[in-house]
Amino acid sequence: MNYRSFDHLNRDIQNWQRELPSDLDLIVGVPRSGLLAGNLLALHLNLPLTTVEELEKRSILQSGRRLKQNEDFSSFKNILVVDDSVNTGKTIESVKTQIESLNLSMNIHYGAAYVSEQGKGYVDTYANVVRTPRVFEWNMMHHSGLSDWAIDLDGVLCRDPLPSENDDGERYREFISKVKPRVVPSKKIGLIVTCRLEKYRDITEEWLSNHGIEYEQLIMMDHPSMEARQAAGNHAEYKANVYDNTETRLFIESDENQAKKIARLTRKPVFCVNSNCMYRQEYLTRVGRETVDSVKTVRSNPQKYARMFADDPVDFCKKVAIRIFKSG
Repeated sequence: MNYRSFDHLNRDIQNWQRELPSDLDLIVGVPRSGLLAGNLLALHLNLPLTTVEELEKRSILQSGRRLKQNEDFSSFKNILVVDDSVNTGKTIESVKTQIESLNLSMNIHYGAAYVSEQGKGYVDTYANVVRTPRVFEWNMMHHSGLSDWAIDLDGVLCRDPLPSENDDGERYREFISKVKPRVVPSKKIGLIVTCRLEKYRDITEEWLSNHGIEYEQLIMMDHPSMEARQAAGNHAEYKANVYDNTETRLFIESDENQAKKIARLTRKPVFCVNSNCMYRQEYLTRVGRETVDSVKTVRSNPQKYARMFADDPVDFCKKVAIRIFKSG
């Protein structure tokens, strides 16, 4: 599962702008998420922005003081129509048809922040190729793949209970019934996998129903009490076992340590909402191996590396950074 965050998007657009034609004078965002990419690009290039709908009206979105507003729409000669991603090409082809019907006397280019291998042919320019399966931070909880995913409850769909609320009694029941959702996915979730105990199933199901959170299956821990659950101490193993024995393609977890462990145990991708990272077993193995190798190297002659750092800390850090970069 390939993942791109808002931070990735901004950095990729910064790099992309250097490759774009220098004579662009208008950016057109494809609603809805294409406006995100289009707005970032317009800000970096200091160009006016509009939408496909406003383009039909020959108008642009109002800008702030930094950008001098061009009131003469006919003065625009080179425009770039931008979407956040192109996969099958259906959306961008529909947009092309819509814009071509306007008979605009402009040079029109089409681009996307991210394209699949298949999507390359539908645009003139793009920032990066992101192969499928893929998911973006801005559409994760509204992704069509949610029916094939497993999601943790506390820390993802709602906040974790405070220590004062986590009494395995009335205060905990009040937390479950009254806590506000952090997000309400717009698609049905395949599995909700929670460390909440089975004895709280009824009140948990009621909370999910009250907030319109749809799911196929709710899997809960089968321990008699919170003390027994804590004594078992196998939260990550329990989630990994469920994940590994189902056809689900992604697990969304809130705790970073658990996310890494689930990824190692299952060799399947795990997204952690707290660290905003997608963990894969092969990546974790490589990083761990490189860290061990680096530690062994330093331990083999600690005085040498201590002297190198003391003599020139900046040069030492540069060499370390270059080594890390070359290692991939």
